[in-house]
Amino acid sequence: MNIIYHDVGGTHSAVIATYIHLNKLPKDKVPTIQEILNVPMFDKLKSKQIGRLILHGIDEFGNRVYTLSRLYHGHSVTNAIRSIPTMAGIDENEILLVDTSPTVNLLMKIGGGSSRRFGMIFFGRPLVAYGTMKTYKNILNLVNKVKIKIAPN
Repeated sequence: MNIIYHDVGGTHSAVIATYIHLNKLPKDKVPTIQEILNVPMFDKLKSKQIGRLILHGIDEFGNRVYTLSRLYHGHSVTNAIRSIPTMAGIDENEILLVDTSPTVNLLMKIGGGSSRRFGMIFFGRPLVAYGTMKTYKNILNLVNKVKIKIAPN
């Protein structure tokens, strides 16, 4: 299976969800700001990577786990991705799209916009990391629901 965590920017909540999913971030505590900032790709997406699936690893069940920056075209992009299995001749259940946007809080929006859109990394990156700490349990709960859904019976 291919699991795709996606949101507008694809570099904050989606990346954190991916690293929780891959057991590279803790499930028993909220990581520190520094631990969040040390996550590869956190607040570091390049413009040429927007709209591309980025593979981060393979989970304990053998699933490939990706992130996707879909900007503000969520429905169009996810519909296009859902059509790929038919084109490739594979079962459509081989792709699981997980929208992490509902876990994003105001601090993440302000920090992410400041860092990514306006280039104020010195201000935005620590703010988005702090906002991530504040919503970490929500992201963790989302990932836990995904893991329950995909776990072998």
